[in-house]
Amino acid sequence: MRIGIDLGGTKIEILALDDKGRELVRRRVPTPKGDYAGTIEAIAGLVAGVEAELGRTGTVGVGIPGAVSPATGLVKNANSVVLIGKPLDQDLAARLGRPVRLDNDANCFALSEAVDGAGRDAEVVFGVILGTGVGAGIAVGRRILRGRHLIAGEWGHNPLPWPSVEEVVRAPACYCGRRGCIETWLSGPGLAADFARATGRRLASAEIIAEAAGTDDAAAPARAAYRAYVDRLARALAHVVNILDPDVVLLGGGMGKIDRLYGDLAEAMRTYVFSDIVTTPVLPPLHGDSSGVRGAAWLWPPA
Repeated sequence: MRIGIDLGGTKIEILALDDKGRELVRRRVPTPKGDYAGTIEAIAGLVAGVEAELGRTGTVGVGIPGAVSPATGLVKNANSVVLIGKPLDQDLAARLGRPVRLDNDANCFALSEAVDGAGRDAEVVFGVILGTGVGAGIAVGRRILRGRHLIAGEWGHNPLPWPSVEEVVRAPACYCGRRGCIETWLSGPGLAADFARATGRRLASAEIIAEAAGTDDAAAPARAAYRAYVDRLARALAHVVNILDPDVVLLGGGMGKIDRLYGDLAEAMRTYVFSDIVTTPVLPPLHGDSSGVRGAAWLWPPA
C-alpha cells in the first residue's frame, strides 16, 4: 500500500493506493496555521487513522509547496513559510518510524499523470500548475527529473519570453525579488491583476474573467485580458517546447480548468515554437485535483 500526503497551506490531504493505483481511502484536515509541530502531528494522525482503518501499513510520500535543499537537507522555496528551514522529511520519518519521501507538489503532479494519468503513454511529461502560483514538474520515463539543485521545472520564476515594451515597463513585482516572472503574469491572481490594471475594475476570480471573455460586447475588456493571457501562456510554453520538446504538456490548477484555453493555445503556440510543425498536445490532467496527492503516493514507484 502507498500513502500519499498533499501538504498545502490550508489543508492536508491523505490518499491510500493499492499496488494497481486504485484508491482505497481519502481524508483531509485543515493545516494548522503557522504551527510546524502541529503540522507534523496532523500528518501522523492522518497516517495512523488510515492504517488503522485499512488494517495495514504503507509507504509514505509527501508533496510540499517547496523543495528540500541538497546542501542543507532543509526545506527551501516554500510558500508555506512555516516549513522553510525545517528538516521536514527527517522529522516526519522520526515521528512515523519509517522512511518518508518528500518532493515538490508540482513534481508530484507531473509524476501522477505520467504514471497512470493523461501522460501515461508519454516518455517526457511537462506538468504545469496554474493556480495562486505557477510551477511545473518534469517526468521522464515515469520518474521525476529533479536536476542538480532540485529545481528542475521551476518555470514560474523565469522571465516572460519575448516581452513587449509595455510588458517590460510594467512588469509586476514577484515575491522572489525580481520583476516580470512568468508567475506574475500567468497565475490566477496575475490574470485578475492584469484585468484590474487595464480597467480599474476587479472581478472575483480569474475564472470569471475567462468566462466573461466569451460573452457580449460589454465584456470586451475581459476578452482582451483573456487574449493577452493566452498569448503569454503560449510564449511561456513555447519556450519550454524549444528547450525540452516534451511529448505532452498538462495544465493543472484553477486556470487549467478553463476548457476553452486548450483549443486557443494550440493555435497561439505555433507562432513561437521553433519548428515547421507543432503537434505538442496540451491537455487537462486525468486525475484533476487529485494528481498531487496521487503523485506523492507514487514517490514509492512500483517494484
